[in-house]
Amino acid sequence: MRNGSIINVSRRALLGGIGAGGFVLAVGLPRPGRAQEEEPEFGRDAMPNGWRDDPNIFIAIAPDGIVTVTCHRSEMGQGVRTSIAMVVADELGAEWENVRVDQAPGLEEKYGNQDTDGSRSLRHFFMPMRRAGAAARTMLEQAAADEWGVDVSEVKAEGHMVGHAGSGKSLGYGELAAAAMDLEVPARDSLVLKDPSEFRYIGTSKIGLVDNMDITTGSTTYGIDVKRDGMLYAVVARPPVYGGRVASYDDSAALAIEGVEKVVKIDASDFPTEFAPLGGVAVIAKNTYLAMKGRDALTIEWEEGPNADYDSAAYHEELTQAAASREGKVIRDEGDFDGAIGLADQVVDAEYYIPHLAQAPMEPPAAVVEIKDGRAEAWACTQAPQVTRLRLAERLGLAEENVTVNVTLLGGGFGRKSKPDFVLEAGILSQAMDGTPVKLTWSREDDIQHGYYHTVSVEKMQAGLDADGKPTAWLHRTAAPTIGSIFAPDPMQKLPFELGMGLLNMPLAIENIRAENPQAAAHVRIGWYRSVSNIPHAFAIQSFVSELAHAAGRDPKDYLLEVIGPARQIDPTNQGDVWNYGENPDAYPIDTGRMAAVVEAAAEGIEWGRDMQEGRGLGIAGHYSFVSYVAVAAEVEVVDGQVVVPRVSIAIDCGANVNPDRIRSQMEGAVIMGVGQALMTEVTFADGRAQQANFDTYLVPRMDAAPKRIDVHIVGSDAAYDRPLGGVGEPGLPPVVPAITNAIFAATGQRIRQLPIADQLRS
Repeated sequence: MRNGSIINVSRRALLGGIGAGGFVLAVGLPRPGRAQEEEPEFGRDAMPNGWRDDPNIFIAIAPDGIVTVTCHRSEMGQGVRTSIAMVVADELGAEWENVRVDQAPGLEEKYGNQDTDGSRSLRHFFMPMRRAGAAARTMLEQAAADEWGVDVSEVKAEGHMVGHAGSGKSLGYGELAAAAMDLEVPARDSLVLKDPSEFRYIGTSKIGLVDNMDITTGSTTYGIDVKRDGMLYAVVARPPVYGGRVASYDDSAALAIEGVEKVVKIDASDFPTEFAPLGGVAVIAKNTYLAMKGRDALTIEWEEGPNADYDSAAYHEELTQAAASREGKVIRDEGDFDGAIGLADQVVDAEYYIPHLAQAPMEPPAAVVEIKDGRAEAWACTQAPQVTRLRLAERLGLAEENVTVNVTLLGGGFGRKSKPDFVLEAGILSQAMDGTPVKLTWSREDDIQHGYYHTVSVEKMQAGLDADGKPTAWLHRTAAPTIGSIFAPDPMQKLPFELGMGLLNMPLAIENIRAENPQAAAHVRIGWYRSVSNIPHAFAIQSFVSELAHAAGRDPKDYLLEVIGPARQIDPTNQGDVWNYGENPDAYPIDTGRMAAVVEAAAEGIEWGRDMQEGRGLGIAGHYSFVSYVAVAAEVEVVDGQVVVPRVSIAIDCGANVNPDRIRSQMEGAVIMGVGQALMTEVTFADGRAQQANFDTYLVPRMDAAPKRIDVHIVGSDAAYDRPLGGVGEPGLPPVVPAITNAIFAATGQRIRQLPIADQLRS
């Protein structure tokens, strides 16, 4: 793989199982070290602190005409396996019923970056996949032209056939595969991509999920479904406090239970813990029920460690004091904030709080590991197969090439399954059983009480308004533990990518802006959670804009548009954001015109400005994240302190859309998840212990809490397909909560500055 080229793998005798008479193509993007060797994908090269992926996306055509696309990203409901195949099939001219999708194992040297996160699968791989499909189509056409002795310009591939109009001859893709495999791959600059008017699949909702039948009939395999011959089952009793260790334990009662095979102590890792297991005592048995029964029978004395006094309510006060001080690191300083705030006709202050959140995917973490003949093989619902493979090899003392990670379907992820601690636990226990396959399962209680949590945060806001109510000064002070705390001795301040999530890159038409980041220590494992730091930043900024609108006596939607300002393109690096979601700011500037357009679309969708009954209100919010633009307008009803969200209008501009059906489903899911964050969802800590354990205490929306009506508006869908795409999976979530809380103010006159709302509105 050189210079982002496409390679005919068949010519290198690497067919792997496609069989004689087929061929395989692989396409890749440049790695950072060789990015200058070719024309960049879009505009100038990637930012120094960003990432670039190097995928090898394989396309195979078998003699029977079946086209197999290898998906190198994990499927967890976002539809990536379907969307990747749609793009290839459209450019290839394939018939969908003859297209199959294989899941790539974790193998970075072959498949490139396989981390499924950051809403970047389609936005990074859309053009490489188009080129791969076009290359395969061109080779099939050349093979047919050679067969008939005509010029290639006289033949056309479409509908899984290559035809010659002059003679009426045609050949199927399978019939041409053997001849095509001996051809040279066309040069990248010679490829002719289809005009978007020719697309049959891209941009349509004709294609259902490739896994839909298997999922709905229960015949597919999630991580928790994997079975191996002779497999044993395990659960782990983990330290109740982060950083705790086993002081002593008595396993006699557990071992007395028939079916319990062994009890194994897992050593805890030192700080920082990264993706290592928390430690504890594992029980291995003939089934999961017996393992859990054995775990309940253990007697364990815990050495609780440095976080035994962690109390989230007390820590809230600590963060408030940090956010109130002026000792934070200045991360953005434009104009003269001090001078402008001193001259303001009106000063508005507010403080916003977001608690810890757990990802809580419907399928908890689960993995199987088997060790045989010096090789380890894992089956896991992982978002990050490459780091899983690396860490598993290190923990087991094996060479990385002797470890295989098979990626199953994921029953949800939201960032939790990008951390492979649960796979390492399975590997440790298989090793303890002399290589016998062991399935390690986390219960729901394990998942909520011992996972990686979305950071708690306090966001301090202050603004000065002039006589016309226009903001002339803006302060945002953010205090929160950082994800960096799991990778290095607690850095105490947010990393650049966290600051670049909706804080430094929020478009504000305000001359005097200051942003600060005080120190905050971490007392639990902080990890990625859908939309990450965009959640607290959007809640604070969009709630505060609504507060300023009220102080100025203005309509919230009109005021938000004025704060966004006139249509312009902003280089985020000029605002201190060196990250920009890992993307080139020339290709992905912040476009305030696009931001305003989604605000208008969401408002129109909710019929903004209509008369509302008593106890009902409308709220609006907009946010830029993962290089897409999303706005939400929400309607709420408050009766006796009970909040109902009957209707939500959500608008997204992610550039040209590939799979509108998946965009709609992601936006609908984001709305429901946001309803939970607003109304009920939180993890609290006392004595270092999570106080929630299952869905009876860690509350998520049930069907009766979901909005009866969610309208999704896809804005800018007529954008050219040769422009860079934005993300979809994560951007929908951040503006949902402030739209709801702003609507509550419109309905009741009461501001919500602390999440979740819970009983705050009940007298």
